[in-house]
Amino acid sequence: MRAATSDWLAVHAAFRPAAEALVDAGTGRRWTWTQAHQDSLAWAATLQAMGVASGDRVAVLAHNRAETLLLMFACAHLGAIFFPMNWRLTPAELAWQRDHATPAVLLHDAVHDAVAAGLGLPTRSLEQGPLEGLPTPPRARRGNGLSDPWQLMYTSGSSGRPKGALLSHGQVHWNALNTILACELTPADSTLTFAPLFHTGGLNSLSSPLLHRGGRVVVVPRLEPGETLDLVQRERISHLMGVPTIFQMLADHPSFEATDLSGLRDAICGGAPLGAALLERYLDRGVPLRQGFGLTEVGPNCFSTPPDRVREKLGTVGMPIHHVAARVVRPDGTDCAPDEPGELLLAGPVVCGGYWKDPDATARAIVDGWFHTGDVLSVDRDGFFTVRGRLKEMYISGGENVYPAEVEAALLAHPEVAVAAVVGVPDPRWGEVGRAFVEPVPGTAPTGEALTSWLRERLARYKIPKHYDIVAALPRTGSGKIDKPALQALPLP
Repeated sequence: MRAATSDWLAVHAAFRPAAEALVDAGTGRRWTWTQAHQDSLAWAATLQAMGVASGDRVAVLAHNRAETLLLMFACAHLGAIFFPMNWRLTPAELAWQRDHATPAVLLHDAVHDAVAAGLGLPTRSLEQGPLEGLPTPPRARRGNGLSDPWQLMYTSGSSGRPKGALLSHGQVHWNALNTILACELTPADSTLTFAPLFHTGGLNSLSSPLLHRGGRVVVVPRLEPGETLDLVQRERISHLMGVPTIFQMLADHPSFEATDLSGLRDAICGGAPLGAALLERYLDRGVPLRQGFGLTEVGPNCFSTPPDRVREKLGTVGMPIHHVAARVVRPDGTDCAPDEPGELLLAGPVVCGGYWKDPDATARAIVDGWFHTGDVLSVDRDGFFTVRGRLKEMYISGGENVYPAEVEAALLAHPEVAVAAVVGVPDPRWGEVGRAFVEPVPGTAPTGEALTSWLRERLARYKIPKHYDIVAALPRTGSGKIDKPALQALPLP
């Protein structure tokens, strides 16, 4: 018997036809489940008329909008692979991804008319909507269903060219179930999607799980803190996901204290460590802001912290959730002892199907079913995991391994530090030493001397950075993560 692929819209249209499924905050348009299902079928017919067949890649280049999610389900209907492109990339970078992914067509918004034309693909503007009067194509039947690829998501490429992770129907399905269980999602829940839909955080942390559950997704074309807070209150948003910078921007907005957050019962923070001061601001408003962890290739939701333990376990990413197996191992493959740093390995049905056109990278990453993340974590005796850094970010100072995430976590505990990033730099005496970049809390002015004194009470001497840069804003990648290669390239003062 063939496993069913992700025809979620049809199921909800049958059981809850008049309930609201999608809202586009940019246009004000709203879709019931019936309307969302009908529109996804119309887009499937349009893609077929443009020549899309099963297995083809369908590229989308657009700021966040509800039609992007409808196109994702249209691709599922045809057996095609949904390929959201990063609109923050340069035309040259987009052209490289076009040549690597070889999409059959490109759908785009009006903002990207010129860029889309330059990519030389068959195109259609999303403002035109789907073609009318076309017969609905039959649903694709190929492979074994859940193992079929559904999404092609390119990694940020912080080291070398980005790799295209192939996310199967099964991975998206099991990640949705994991999230439903870990966050206790119900059809009455909703999220505000302001993270870009070309990134797995925007697409799969809460958006696709809520669509699986029958909840409501409100898509925001851009992040403006005042408008975002207004939408949280007006739309009675129950769940948010974002990077620490976004949650800091919301907390620093003049409307934050007056915004009714009584409907907001969960917030997930990913992409960077969460500081104690920021956590306390949300806990004071009754919102358990929780540190998450995952990656494009696995999950992305892999760990969770019980809401009543977020303060106690600040600095950890929680425990593995239902259908995720996790190990922390030494270079020889043996399991680390409690609190001993090692590489995180993940397994389960939420592991991707490999990398597009890159069998060597796939073979290196997935060994005996375990995905080698390249991330260094430790696990305490209670089973809570803590990020220590990346294997490639680790530096050696005086013969001792230093994991930047550990130093960053100690810096973030300082009341005047909003964001911190640490990289290793050459040193004639110690081989390498730490260089810390710090965004201060607004209205404060921490100094390197004060931060060194703070760290001396918390870290071994060899872990304390030798250099400090107090900056207004740190550079970030297209996914919102701190761009450490850019920091590494900066000359010392």
